[in-house]
Amino acid sequence: MALPFLPGNSPNKQLGKERFHKSQHFDYSNGVPMLVGSEKPGIGGELLVGQKIKPKFSVYPKGQGSDLPSWVAFDKQALCFEAYCQEAVPEARDETYRIRKCKIYFYLEDDTIQVVEPEYKNSGIPQGTLIHRQRIPLPPPDDDQFYNIYHFNVNQQMVLYSRTFTVTNCDSFTKNFLTKLGVRLNDCATVPDDPYSNFREQIEKSMKPHRPYERCDTLKQFLDHDRKVLRFYCFWDDTESVFGDPRELILHYFLADDTIEIREIIAPNSGRDSMPKFLRRSKLPKRAPTQIKQPGEITARTVLNVFASTKQEKRFILDNLKTGAVHEEFYKDCDLTVGAEVNVWGRRVVIVDCDDFTKDYYRSKYGIEDFTPVQYKAPPAPKPPRPVPPYNGFGSEEDSLSSCQGLLPKPPQKDFHKFMQKDRCGLESNVLNFRAKLVTTDPVDKERVFIISFHLCDDSISVFEHPQRNSGVLGGKFLERGRVKKPGQELFKSELSEYFTAQDLFVGATLCLNNKNFQLLDADEYTLNYMEQHAVEFPKANVGNILSKLRSIPEEKQSEIRKFLSLSDPNNTGFIPYESLRGLMMGLDCGLCEHEVLVLGRCFSEREQPEVDVGLMLAVAQDFLKKKHFEELPDMARAFTHHDRHKTGRLSTKETRTICKAFRLPLPENLLGGLLCKFTDGDEIDYHGFLAGINWMEHPAPPVMPDDILKFYGNARFDGGGATMKNVNYSSLLGDVFSFPSDNGDPTTTTST
Repeated sequence: MALPFLPGNSPNKQLGKERFHKSQHFDYSNGVPMLVGSEKPGIGGELLVGQKIKPKFSVYPKGQGSDLPSWVAFDKQALCFEAYCQEAVPEARDETYRIRKCKIYFYLEDDTIQVVEPEYKNSGIPQGTLIHRQRIPLPPPDDDQFYNIYHFNVNQQMVLYSRTFTVTNCDSFTKNFLTKLGVRLNDCATVPDDPYSNFREQIEKSMKPHRPYERCDTLKQFLDHDRKVLRFYCFWDDTESVFGDPRELILHYFLADDTIEIREIIAPNSGRDSMPKFLRRSKLPKRAPTQIKQPGEITARTVLNVFASTKQEKRFILDNLKTGAVHEEFYKDCDLTVGAEVNVWGRRVVIVDCDDFTKDYYRSKYGIEDFTPVQYKAPPAPKPPRPVPPYNGFGSEEDSLSSCQGLLPKPPQKDFHKFMQKDRCGLESNVLNFRAKLVTTDPVDKERVFIISFHLCDDSISVFEHPQRNSGVLGGKFLERGRVKKPGQELFKSELSEYFTAQDLFVGATLCLNNKNFQLLDADEYTLNYMEQHAVEFPKANVGNILSKLRSIPEEKQSEIRKFLSLSDPNNTGFIPYESLRGLMMGLDCGLCEHEVLVLGRCFSEREQPEVDVGLMLAVAQDFLKKKHFEELPDMARAFTHHDRHKTGRLSTKETRTICKAFRLPLPENLLGGLLCKFTDGDEIDYHGFLAGINWMEHPAPPVMPDDILKFYGNARFDGGGATMKNVNYSSLLGDVFSFPSDNGDPTTTTST
């Protein structure tokens, strides 16, 4: 029963439809309105009445990955078919038709076809790509459609642009692909014979000689000796010619192909034009100059004419005996030695020397050991000395000297490499600090204390006076940083003045700085360590030299030294005070200075590390943070908590230092290291206690004195923190110097710095 045609009961095809666009069917072409979209669908993409949409491609991926486009699924995949075509040759006597073999490639990604014919030698016809890759339409009347994969099969004919191709076979990939698509392949077909091609093959076979040519293989020589060149220094005496003079040459012998190249050395202001080459690269004949050979006279093979009669056909054979061959000798590597003469197209060139590579080559191959250079010219006269005028007092001595070395004065060059190596880098200051006093009889100046700093990067010296209360002398900068001349030198002289170097500064030395005599009393820990680590540069800190001086003591004094050391140690502990050892060494007549005795005591000393109060360290740290207005402690706490994955309240020392450096915690390195050691438990640090101790806002510490703050600035100061030298192990000292131990038992092992 049909439903009445009422609203709500009649079917509506537009229900649920969302696309209502209209395709463009008409357009103007050269000003003429015409139908351009005959294959386009109707409204909303629906097909018109009687319209069929032709598929663009023949095969799409199915099953797994079916949503991939064809240009992805079938990328770089092509079917290969073997085929041939037969074309007529109307205007030829030797052939009436021609069989042309080719290959047909079908690309699965876009149904394009390419026809390629392999190239044959001397075919006389254009070969290669017959049809470029494109979609090929079917022959009429179906020329509105294109070939797809289902049009291909074996043993069938295909018409491609009015040319008939017969498919004979296909490869294994094509067979498997077509079989999976359900295509039944026909049996393979054979290619018919081409009479003219067979005739050409017979002619080529008859042209091949029964005996092969002589093989001249130079590839091995090229691969073994490529980019290997022998260099010889030569001399050509051209004084006999008009305006001639001796000429210096460089001969290059290329081992890859036995060729020779010669270049000329043009001296400055010689009056000769600079030519690129004296002899271009080529093989150099030994007997030259000779008569120029005619074209074809020098050949690798000689051909003989057997029959020269005009009535009979010409016959040629190869001259195996080489009766008419022309032999020409060329220079080889065995002919080139130091002292030998080379005929360079009539010029007598003498080899006078060679480079190191050439010497090694002849030494290994020919066993030649004599490479004495040939003296072909007088040695150059020594340059006359250039007297330098004395210093005139204007500017520095180096600046005045540079104005005498050229017309254009240049500033004196500094030692840049030394500056880069010895400049301050991180915690390495490369500055040697010594405590000194004035050598004077004035009671006021005797009490003054100076810090002499030697900068290793430029050998400059600066002097700073330590301020003292109620001394009547203002402290501060005593001498500006700069290089200081040694005393006792003439001012106006031609030679450069000598300046103080790092080797002139050591404990016990006396320096004259601007007519003021300073005696070096002590050095800081960094200076002593640096001089001991670079003992080669500083002989006064070389323990080996010090022990050598002690070993030179006569045997009579050795027993006295042993008695003195035994009396200084009544309890037989093996240790004596440093002052006792210092008094003994300074009394010996062995040339030891104060610094050498200090180094000897440090080497055999028992070091004690003084304890520093944790409260004082935290108070000093808070004072540093408060002066720098460091208020990022809450952020540091969050960073510590973030890195603490297990929420144990502890982190490793490396991670703690990394976080402190990331927040640029303004604390000296020795103070930060000491605080981390105090809060260390095993290999981990209690960061909660560390942050609470340095938090100057929530847990302020009592104020500290300036002297306490100075203890933690930079490296260890004079008489400040660090290990102090108290006792010296004289038992080990006697064993190393005099090779006999003391009377006591087993002394305590020393701690070397």
